[in-house]
Amino acid sequence: MTQAKSAFWFGAFFMTLISSVVNLSPAMAQRDGADKVVIAHRGASGYLPEHTLPAAAMAYAMGVDFQEQDVVMTQDDQLIVWHDLTLDRNTDVRTRFPGRAREDGRHYVIDFTLAELRQLQVTEGYRLDENAQEHKIYEQRFPMWQSNFRVHTFAEQLELIRALNRSTGRNVGIYPELKSPAFHHEHGKDLATAVLSELKRFGYTSKDSNVYVQTFEFDELKRVKETVLPALDMDLKLVQLMAGSDEYGWMLAPGGMQELARYADGVGPDKSMIILSSSTKDQLMISSLVRDAHQAGMAVHPYTFRKDEGQVPAYAESFEHMLELFLYEANVDGVFTDFPDRAVHFIQHYR
Repeated sequence: MTQAKSAFWFGAFFMTLISSVVNLSPAMAQRDGADKVVIAHRGASGYLPEHTLPAAAMAYAMGVDFQEQDVVMTQDDQLIVWHDLTLDRNTDVRTRFPGRAREDGRHYVIDFTLAELRQLQVTEGYRLDENAQEHKIYEQRFPMWQSNFRVHTFAEQLELIRALNRSTGRNVGIYPELKSPAFHHEHGKDLATAVLSELKRFGYTSKDSNVYVQTFEFDELKRVKETVLPALDMDLKLVQLMAGSDEYGWMLAPGGMQELARYADGVGPDKSMIILSSSTKDQLMISSLVRDAHQAGMAVHPYTFRKDEGQVPAYAESFEHMLELFLYEANVDGVFTDFPDRAVHFIQHYR
C-alpha cells in the first residue's frame, strides 16, 4: 500500500468512527475502575537495550503487571526474544558475520543458529546514514555499545519471570507476540505451535494463566484459536494487534468487533486509532474502538507510550497527561510502554 493510500484510508475511516468530541476540563477525568494494567514494552526499553534480560529484570522491579516478549525463530528452531526479523538495528552482526546478509543487505534471525546469535553484542537501537554511520534512534536512551548485552531465549525469560514471581511472591504475567508467523511459515517453521508448546511446558495452559498471546496476523490468530490450541489441549487469552491499514478495516466496521471476539479476548491497537492524532488540547477526538471492543467483551491494550522527544502527542501536555487521557478518558484497560516505572507510578497515584 502506498503511504498516500494508507493516509487517506486512515483519515477517512476514522472520521466515521469518532464517537465524541471532548472539551477538556480537569473535572472531567474520572477513573473507571482500578484494574488498569501496565505492560513493559520489550522490557524497560526506555532505560536499557530492548529485549535483554537486564531490561526484563528492571521492568519487573518497576512493578509492571505484564512483560512483553516478541518471539522469533532461529535457523535451528530455537525461540529467541527479539523484536525484528532482522539483526541490523541493534547488534554488531555486520562486523561479527560479514558476508551473511541477504540480497536486501539485511541479516535475518532465521539465517543464524542460536550459538551464532549468542556471539552478538546487543546495543541500543540505531540506524545507519548514507555513509554507514550509526545514529541512535532515541538519543537520550542508554549509550550505544556500553556494558555487555546478549541475545537470550524465550525459555530463559520465562525462567526469569517464574523465578522472580517465586522469590517476590508476585504474579507478573507474560505477553508474547508471535512475530510475523506468515514469514516463518514461508521458511517451513510453525512459530505458533513452538511458542505455545513452550508456554505449556512452563504451565501456561488455560485462560486462568496470567498470559496473553498476541499477533498482528488475523489468519494466524484464527488458526491458533481453532487448531493449535485445541491440538495442545490449551485455551489461552488471545489478542489481535491492529495498525492503521486496510487489512484491519473490517474489524472497525459495524459488527467487526463482535466477529473478532469469536477468536480474540482483546485488541492491541496503535494508540492513534483511539485518540486521533488530529486532536488538540481543547478538542479531544476519541474513536468508538474502545467502546465497541468493550461491548464485545474484549480488553483494549494500545501501544506504544513513550516519553522521548517527539513521542508525546501535541494534544497532551506531558507523558503523564497522555496516560490520563487514554486510561481515564478513552477508558483503555492497559498500556504498552517503554517507561513502565512512570506508568506504574501514575496509576498508583492517580486521583
